[in-house]
Amino acid sequence: MQDPLRRFKAEFFKALAHPARIKILELLRSGEMRVNELQMHLEIEPSTVSQQLAVLRSRNIVETRKVGTSVFYRVRDLEVFELLDTARRIFNNQLMVTQSMLEQLEDEEAAVSSINPAQRAAPNDTG
Repeated sequence: MQDPLRRFKAEFFKALAHPARIKILELLRSGEMRVNELQMHLEIEPSTVSQQLAVLRSRNIVETRKVGTSVFYRVRDLEVFELLDTARRIFNNQLMVTQSMLEQLEDEEAAVSSINPAQRAAPNDTG
């Protein structure tokens, strides 16, 4: 398939398709951070943090600047945060639908359990 836009979108979403990378972006929402600060907040191995940052860097989602021996990361395009916010709203909408279905199920179970047990167990005399 020779569709550069769809290919870009697919690769972009693949870059976001890991919980650690999402957490990194959420941490960077407040501004740039050094690698060691990200590691501290993520509580995962430094090599894993580096791998996840490399994926985000390769897709131009984050960029770096170096000051002495410190490397600072920041989100390249702030629209990424709008995308994450939209994903959160979609997630919340799905939770609300699930909650509504659970409430309906509980109502149905309550209605069934309110029927006299003798009525539920009575044989059908229509035969």
